[in-house]
Amino acid sequence: MKKTKNLLDNLIISNQEIFDEIFKNQSVKIERIVSNGQVSPEGFWYDQDEYEFVLVIKGKAILEFENRDITLNENNYVIIKPHEKHRVKYTSKPTIWLCVFFK
Repeated sequence: MKKTKNLLDNLIISNQEIFDEIFKNQSVKIERIVSNGQVSPEGFWYDQDEYEFVLVIKGKAILEFENRDITLNENNYVIIKPHEKHRVKYTSKPTIWLCVFFK
């Protein structure tokens, strides 16, 4: 019998951003990210080949796109299209994300 897991178990809050891979295969990657005030480096933009479903479980974040900012509060999500340039403008201390990358 499969055992359930809790997304908030075994959290590590530190000065470093923590990436925990939950699942990965050829078409999907799921990860939990724990941010603690981290933002994207100045001038850096994500430009990825796949879709990304981004959900804030705890905390608050602001994602910057080329023409707008999106504020994500707890339980808010956004789907980012392939090659939609974005960056992390703000994260609260801490912010817990669930991210799903898919084709």
